[in-house]
Parts: sequence; structure tokens; C-alpha cells
Amino acid sequence: GTTFSHLHMINTGSVSYLAFLVPGIIAQSALFISIFYGIQIIWDRDAGVLAKLMVTPAPASALIAGKSFAAGVRSVAQVIGVLALAFLMRVHLTLNPLRILAAMVIVVLGAAFFACLSMTLAGLVRNRDRLMGIGQAITMPLFFASNALYPVDVMPAWLRTLSTINPLSYEVNALRALLIGTPFNPLDIVVLVIAAALGIATASALLRRLVR
Repeated sequence: GTTFSHLHMINTGSVSYLAFLVPGIIAQSALFISIFYGIQIIWDRDAGVLAKLMVTPAPASALIAGKSFAAGVRSVAQVIGVLALAFLMRVHLTLNPLRILAAMVIVVLGAAFFACLSMTLAGLVRNRDRLMGIGQAITMPLFFASNALYPVDVMPAWLRTLSTINPLSYEVNALRALLIGTPFNPLDIVVLVIAAALGIATASALLRRLVR
């Protein structure tokens, strides 16, 4: 990031590349935490915990929502860590506590979706090793097919298309708007909320396959 800032190889407008990169690093950290969250639910199944939870009056969606937002809360620690490091490096980011709090909410939403994606895959493959392999296979494509590292303007057309259907891009957009003051687009929030809701619904529908 520092090298690109000095060389001006990537045009990020009026902000330094390092400041441009910080929201992408935050989103990446949250992605890496949440994308393997389905492994925990397979562990719960193997330990017999999941079967006991499934016979309680609580709906499957409550269990999935709880686990997905738990992944989001864990990811908030990454926000704090990355921001602290960025401030130590004198990267120009907002100091507004409300904006930082809103950024944490964005990270929770993004992490919740990717945790649901992981739990959906767990319901499909029902095997820890397979899930680990799939998680490793999709993590980097999700990251690189987003705008976390570079602006959409410099992407080839096919990658730009992938970026527009990647929820991670909308998470990064919202984080940049809050942390470095790029233009805010309400669509970013709408996409994240819808993605999280659809993720919870899909993972909930597949949850019972794990205990069969």
C-alpha cells in the first residue's frame, strides 16, 4: 500500500492508496473470519449439540441468525485492530466516533452474510474437510473479484461485472464512504441487508440436512 501511494500506480483520487486500502483490509479480515464459520456448526453436529438445539421451540432461523451475527461481532475486533494500526501509521481516516460505529455495523452485516454462506455450504456438503476445501477455494476469488484492492475503474470489464454481484464490494464501498469520505450510496446498505436476510433464510432451510 505504501509503495503504491508513493508511485501513484493506482489512481485513487484525492486520497492516498493506503487510506483507500484500509476499508478493503477490514472487509478482508471479516471475510476470512466468517467464511469458515460453517465448520463450527459441523462441530456442533458431531458433538450432538445441534440435534438438541433443533428439538427446541426456537426456529432454525434464530440459531443461524445468532451464529451469523456472532461472526459479525467477532469481526468488529478486526475493525478496531486495523483502525488502530492505520492511525499509528498516520493514515488519514475519520475520527468521528459515529462513523466508526457505523463502520462496525457494516462489518457485522457483511460478516453475517459470509457466515451464512459458509453455513449454507455446510448444509450442502455436511463434511468438515470438504467445507474447509471449498472455503479455501472461494475466499481469494471473492476477495480479488471485489474493489478491496483497486478501484472498479481500473478493472477489466469481466472483473467489473463480477465485482457488481459480489457483496464484498458493497461492504467495501460503505466502509470507504464512512472512513475516508467517498460518496455514500444507499444501495450498498440495501444490498448488505438483503444479502444477510437471504443468507439467513437459505442457511436455515438447509440446517436440518446436517442432523439427518
